[in-house]
Amino acid sequence: MSEMVNGNLLIIGGAEDKWGQSSVLRHAIDMCGGSSAKIIVLTTATQKPQEVGKEYREVFTRLGVENIDILNIDSRDDANKDSVAQRLSSAAGVFFTGGDQLRITSILGGTKTYNTLLEIYLRGVPIIGTSAGASAMSSTMIVDGNSNSAARKCTLGMSPGLGFLNQVIIDQHFEQRGRLGRLLVGVAQNPSILGVGIDEDTAIQVYSNASFEVVGTNCVTVIDGTSIKKSNVSELNPEEMIALSNVTIHVLPCGFRFDLNSRAVI
Repeated sequence: MSEMVNGNLLIIGGAEDKWGQSSVLRHAIDMCGGSSAKIIVLTTATQKPQEVGKEYREVFTRLGVENIDILNIDSRDDANKDSVAQRLSSAAGVFFTGGDQLRITSILGGTKTYNTLLEIYLRGVPIIGTSAGASAMSSTMIVDGNSNSAARKCTLGMSPGLGFLNQVIIDQHFEQRGRLGRLLVGVAQNPSILGVGIDEDTAIQVYSNASFEVVGTNCVTVIDGTSIKKSNVSELNPEEMIALSNVTIHVLPCGFRFDLNSRAVI
């Protein structure tokens, strides 16, 4: 997919409110078509699929969802079964739980299940991801890096993601885990890529026109490196501090919108 985005995404920064007002999850349900819509919860990211699946079934049931399918795909053999891929084809929305984003890509990448996910995404079926499921949405994802750390070279590792969102890297639990430094490093290494840091209980709804809207109780931080005038990231030894000048940073609370193509707040 050459365009920045081709479908509808809800990318959640993790730790979404499950037992209170649940504004982010209610937004996810509305995106999928309401309480009668079939939502498939994919627990591939977690090593505790029964526990996590049970919790989300209880949460979505409390919020009025009538048709919830918990799908644990724990191996590439499972991901290549026709019966598994067919279960996804009937979804009105797919929800990726948290865990380890590398489990998502390494298990699903290049399989029949991934091909079905791509097909329904291109049809406009909402794809929703929280925490690790959020990081995996982009074409390049963060898989490792120090939290609460200054911006140093080699403070993060990156890997190919699912590719539903291009030219963007997502970081989650952003303010709560102090991840500004590592996202700055990611943008400094390739200033053409936008860095989007999403706080807990907060999400961005990404539209097919390559704009997004912030929902939830906290903020989204957007780092635009195209304005950088000076950077030393290519000259550093590992663990040395980076120097950047003229980085553009937007901090956006609920209700604000951002155009990914023009890199401007709407």
